[in-house]
Amino acid sequence: MKYKVNFVSEAEEDLFQIYKYVFLNDSENNAEKLYSKLRKKCLLLQAFPKRGHIPPELSLLDVGDFLEIHYKLYRIIYRIIKREVFIHCIIDGRRNIQEILVERLLR
Repeated sequence: MKYKVNFVSEAEEDLFQIYKYVFLNDSENNAEKLYSKLRKKCLLLQAFPKRGHIPPELSLLDVGDFLEIHYKLYRIIYRIIKREVFIHCIIDGRRNIQEILVERLLR
């Protein structure tokens, strides 16, 4: 049975900001490709949502109910609740991940 994948508003905003950045600094074509590939990577969680691992930054804080998968430099952080996956963040791994995670997930 497949899980339902949901994007919380912050994750949708992350996708938009990534698209916008690539669009303005590279090309519309590359922005669309990256946006599409990131969404597809997230949707793969329908079949195998438990394949991710606990983000090390959250593990240090003893928070174990979020998982992450990667697409290139991007970290996709999500939570499984019953038969649903909630994508909380899609973050460029070069950013200050710990600060972002604490701000978004632990408030």
